[in-house]
Amino acid sequence: MGRARAPVVLVNGLYTVNTGTPGRLLAALPPLAVIEASVGTCPVSSSAFEEIAREEPGQQLLLDRTMDLMLVTALRAWFTRPGAQIPTWYRAHSDPVVAPALRLLHADPAHPWTVAALSAKTGASRAHLARRFNALVGQPPMTYLRRRRLALAADLLREPGTTLAVVADRVGFANAFALSNAFKKEHGISPSEYRTRETRPQI
Repeated sequence: MGRARAPVVLVNGLYTVNTGTPGRLLAALPPLAVIEASVGTCPVSSSAFEEIAREEPGQQLLLDRTMDLMLVTALRAWFTRPGAQIPTWYRAHSDPVVAPALRLLHADPAHPWTVAALSAKTGASRAHLARRFNALVGQPPMTYLRRRRLALAADLLREPGTTLAVVADRVGFANAFALSNAFKKEHGISPSEYRTRETRPQI
């Protein structure tokens, strides 16, 4: 007789890919990633199984955050597994020079950042920061910031009633006109056209 198999528990989760999700992250992932439990076990995964069966206030909030932790744990395990070809942009997030700059840009994208300002905050020279950033991230700091702002703007445009002027202010553009010009160059359509397309009811 063969050895009895342990029961299998299947947890199913869905993430919606929005404009802010870097295409390079999706491109670096296979259609199916298999991660050994010993490598990618999330410390709160058992809590998720318990919470699914618990009908109490705050259940959905806890499940959402638990799934976030499980996803991050799985991604870390995938990119750092033995023999993995780690993308340079992934290494950027732990680089002593680039990682602090990325954290600043992500924490306050609307701030009028310059390479000089990032240099002063991170303690690296402007030339070294710019060179290192470009080598790991694949684009200069200000190009990365502009695209980050435009990705955030695209997500905000999906929110009903949000004016272009408000979106521009929240993501760091001087005015609606500046945002509209940059948005069309990046996405090929105007913000109003994008909003109409993205908010049109699906049939």
